[in-house]
Amino acid sequence: MSIVNRRNAVIGWATWTLGKRVVRKKAKSAVPAVEEGKPNKPALLAAGLVAVGGTLLFWRRFRRADETEPADAE
Repeated sequence: MSIVNRRNAVIGWATWTLGKRVVRKKAKSAVPAVEEGKPNKPALLAAGLVAVGGTLLFWRRFRRADETEPADAE
């Protein structure tokens, strides 16, 4: 009997499909909701800090790459 057969493929596909539904439902319930038409301030603050941190890391990496380039010797 082979490991890769139609029965195992169908079971794997069904498990994957059901697993995706469960994960989506859990992710949706974990996201803080908008309360009374006002956005969640701590979530916005965290998103802003992550964006600034990512920008700084990105900028720092490119600046460091520019400094390590060898100078043209004449």
